Amino acid sequence: MSNTCTRGVRIVVEPRFVPEQSDIPNQAYLFAYHVTIRNEGEDPVQLRSRHWIITNGEGKVEEVRGPGVVGYQPLLQPGEQFQYTSGCPLSTPVGTMHGSFQMVTDDGESFDAMIEPFRLAVPNALN
Repeated sequence: MSNTCTRGVRIVVEPRFVPEQSDIPNQAYLFAYHVTIRNEGEDPVQLRSRHWIITNGEGKVEEVRGPGVVGYQPLLQPGEQFQYTSGCPLSTPVGTMHGSFQMVTDDGESFDAMIEPFRLAVPNALN
């Protein structure tokens, strides 16, 4: 799990392994992650884009960038939150993700809301 707050924007990520959509004999592991973005600040903010850094268990790094999240660029008033679930395929039973959401304030100031690293792991893969 990851729980990070940057300039009043709290991002909580809860990952889980999805065995029914994985093909373990062929080294295809699917992980889902549920994200909550909450505006704990005093000003409205809008999520404009995302940047994920995904590292598998062999150290191979993949970066994902793009506008919004799951097709949305939510505008969050103070006290509001936005939640979504997405997925990440890996070729190893263990990996990590971290990154940032690029946010903009009402007055046009941009900043990166950081997402601390969290582990993607098949249950009992790490003993």
